[in-house]
Amino acid sequence: MDLRQLEYFVRVAELGGFSRAAAALGVAQPALSRQVRLLEVELRQSLLQRNGRGATPTEAGLLLLEHGRGILHQVERAREALAQLRGGLAGRVVLGLPPTVARALAVVLMRAFQQRHPEARLVIMEALSTSVQEHLGSGRLDLAVLYNAQPVPGIETSPLGSEELLLVQQRDAGNAEADTDDALRIEAASHLPLVIPSRPNAIRMHVEAQMAVAGCRLNAALEIDGVRAILDLVEGGSGNAILSRQAVASAPRPEAFRTRRLVMPSGEPLRITLYTAQSALRPSTGTQQATLALLRALARDWLETT
Repeated sequence: MDLRQLEYFVRVAELGGFSRAAAALGVAQPALSRQVRLLEVELRQSLLQRNGRGATPTEAGLLLLEHGRGILHQVERAREALAQLRGGLAGRVVLGLPPTVARALAVVLMRAFQQRHPEARLVIMEALSTSVQEHLGSGRLDLAVLYNAQPVPGIETSPLGSEELLLVQQRDAGNAEADTDDALRIEAASHLPLVIPSRPNAIRMHVEAQMAVAGCRLNAALEIDGVRAILDLVEGGSGNAILSRQAVASAPRPEAFRTRRLVMPSGEPLRITLYTAQSALRPSTGTQQATLALLRALARDWLETT
């Protein structure tokens, strides 16, 4: 069994289609299809059910996918062990980050990783926490950062730190509240029309839960996923948002917004916890452990400033 063919099959099965897998692997789709077909001929099994929407594993494909992930993981461990004989780390680590965390950490993390581990490869995937958690469980990711991670069988989480959530308003909204930096109690914020992501977005769920603790409910004027779209609507006067400072700082025109601190009835600011996550079912490689340590160090410096 050819390892390249096995890797191609695993990617197609995980990504649900040949075109997506070809883009992820950086190979031509006809070559990818040919190699997977040769694997099927060798094994005398149909591994993928091809249709107009992509490809899904057959019963035999699901069995090979389970074994294939383990085989490819062991190959990475072997490469890593050999690299350690030369005094370095090798292998490939795929890290999933929520969009606002990616904007803050992706570039600095990638540069620091390349400098420290030139023989290893770091891949960063940006997605919402719910999608990141699904990809981690399916094996598409090795490590992840999640907002408000909930206990899930097979996934091991550890607190990374917390990020303050702020009320974001149009700067020239023409009302007194928008022109003050005074903190706003979360009960008062519940009366404001909010532009907010739909469920099960982690920040949406957290804000709802914290308002429930304060004995109030959020006023969801508009529901839309995507930080950029939310900020565009706030800038246009469609409502207010509850986002992190990093989300506002990364906007094309951060000066267009006024931010206010939100406080709980206890007087504590509204914050959301970030967690690191990894599979509890697969052994962690040395390269993954080094990536996690570097991520923690850089995230600690970033979170101390937010």
